[in-house]
Amino acid sequence: MAAMQEPDPIDPHLEARFLLRASRVASLATLAAGQPHVALVTPAVLPDLSVLLLLSTLSAHTRQLADDPLCALLVSGPATTANPQTAPRLSLTGRAARCTEPWAKPHFLAIHPYAALYADFGDFSIWRIALTGAHFVGGFARAARLDLARFIPDEPARLAVEQAAMGVIAHCNNDHAAAMDAIAVQQGQNGAGWKMVNIDVDGFDLAHKETVIRVPFAAPVAGVDELRGAIIRLARAASPLTDRG
Repeated sequence: MAAMQEPDPIDPHLEARFLLRASRVASLATLAAGQPHVALVTPAVLPDLSVLLLLSTLSAHTRQLADDPLCALLVSGPATTANPQTAPRLSLTGRAARCTEPWAKPHFLAIHPYAALYADFGDFSIWRIALTGAHFVGGFARAARLDLARFIPDEPARLAVEQAAMGVIAHCNNDHAAAMDAIAVQQGQNGAGWKMVNIDVDGFDLAHKETVIRVPFAAPVAGVDELRGAIIRLARAASPLTDRG
């Protein structure tokens, strides 16, 4: 009798990508005259996986990035046992630069709405980290150097979803508000009035006041048709009574 074949493990590239998109806090490593420096930051991930940060020139790490754009980020998830080493974590290397694109601050504030209190202060600006490398540890003894070509989303799919994003978000919020609430409840949240504020090939973000949660798809979508199907499946799973139109 042939031995039963074990199922393939989760692709670490996708596992790492989903972890990054869900991360709301990170450690930022910078260089100061050749010496390392680490600071806590709040990332907002773009569809192409580059990372936005809202930084103040009053902070040492911001001045260090202005002198040397090379940096690293560390994000992590919850440990599965009492041993902290069972937590998944992702180390990223990249180059940081100020980002003055008009969409940058709104995107950041959609993920971190509380930051609106100080985002317009004169010393704050948006920085964007373009990734140059990634190393993922999925838990104890599960380490992998990631191939950026496999880690970063497929460009045609990403662009298709980006182009449709505003319309999809408006449709979900205006015509399927109950479904958004049901999905949030299934994710362990309470209350009504949840709004979709961001969407990409891997999932979307729902916000209620200053709380923002990540809702992942079962797998990345390859285009707009798959995007709609993924949202419908989540809505149906969250509530059998959800309007399926």
